[in-house]
Amino acid sequence: MSNVIQDAKPAQVVPGPRKGGLTQRRLPRWAPAGIAAVSVALGIGIGAAAGLNSRIQWGLIAAALFVAVSYTMTSVVENRRQAKDRLATSVVWVCFVLAVVPLLSLIWVTVSRGVEVLDGYFLTHSMAGVPGFEAGGGVYHALVGTLQQVGLATLVSAPIGLLTAVYLVEYGKGALAKAVTFFVDVMTGIPSIVAGLFILSIMLIAGLAPSGLMGALALAILMIPVVVRSTEEMLKLVPNELREAALALGVPKWRVILKVVIPTAVGGITTGVMLAIARIAGETAPIMLLVFGSQLINTNPFEGAQSSLPFYIWEQYRVGSEASYDRAWAAALVLIVFVMILNLVARGIARWKAPKTGR
Repeated sequence: MSNVIQDAKPAQVVPGPRKGGLTQRRLPRWAPAGIAAVSVALGIGIGAAAGLNSRIQWGLIAAALFVAVSYTMTSVVENRRQAKDRLATSVVWVCFVLAVVPLLSLIWVTVSRGVEVLDGYFLTHSMAGVPGFEAGGGVYHALVGTLQQVGLATLVSAPIGLLTAVYLVEYGKGALAKAVTFFVDVMTGIPSIVAGLFILSIMLIAGLAPSGLMGALALAILMIPVVVRSTEEMLKLVPNELREAALALGVPKWRVILKVVIPTAVGGITTGVMLAIARIAGETAPIMLLVFGSQLINTNPFEGAQSSLPFYIWEQYRVGSEASYDRAWAAALVLIVFVMILNLVARGIARWKAPKTGR
C-alpha cells in the first residue's frame, strides 16, 4: 500500500487563461475589418431608417459605431488597457478615412470630367479666336505661362531661401537671427493677395506694365519662407561631427558649408524646393493682379500679359457654358498632374541623394 502511494504522481494542474497574462484572450486579426463592415452596414441602415439622405451623415454614423463597437468588444474580450489602445487606433483610422475620402472624391470628379476634352489638341492650342462659350481651344498658352512664371520664381527664391537658411543655421546668433526667424514665420502665413498687392504697388510707383515677371516676383515672395523653413530643417539634420571633423583639418567654415553640409542635405533641400514649387503653382490672385491673363500665346515673360493654369481655370469657369466648364476641368486635371509630377520628382531626388548606410 505504501509503495502504491509512493509511486503515485501528483496530478498536474493546467493553468487556465489568466487576465493580463500571456494566455490572455484576444480578438482575431480580422476583427477590425469585420467591425468596420458591420459599422458601415449599420450606418447605412440607421441613416436610411432615420430619413437621412446625405451619404456624409451615413459615413459619420458608421465612423461613430466603428469606434464604439471596437472599444466595447475589446473591453469585453480582452481588458480595459487593450480597449483604450484599440480606441486610439480606431480614432486614428477614422481620421485617416475622413481625410482621404474627400481627396479621392476630388480626384475622381476631376479625372472623370477632365478627360472629356483632354487630348493632344487641347494641350497644343490656345484660346485665340475661340469664343469662350463655344467648344474648342486649348490650354497651351496657360501651360507656357505657368512654367515660365514658376521657373522665374524658383530662380529668385531658391538662392535667397538657401542662403537665408545657411545663415540661420551656421551663423545666426543674436537679435538679427531672431528678427529673420520672426519675419520668415510671418511671411509663411501671408495671403497670396497681399504679395500681389505689394508687387502691384511697386509696379505703379515704377510705371511698369503687367508681365509674367511681375507675377513671378509675387510667387517668389510666397515661395521664399517655404524654402527657408525646409532648408533650415534639413541643415539641422546634418551631424555636427561632420562639421567638426572638417574644421579640425583646417578647412575654412565657408568651405565646410559648401563641400560638406550642403551636399549632405541636398536631397532634403531639393525636396523642399519642389514642394514649394507645388505650393505656388496653384496661386491665382497674384496672376490676376499682375499678369492680367491673355488668350494668346506669349512666350516672353518680361513683356506683355500672360496666362496661367489657375487663371485659365477661373476664367473658363466664369464664362458659364458647358464647353467652358469642360475646359476648366481639363485644365484642373493638367494642374493636378503637374503638381503630382513635382512631388514624384522630389521623392525620387530625396531617395537618390539620401545618405547610403552600410551594414
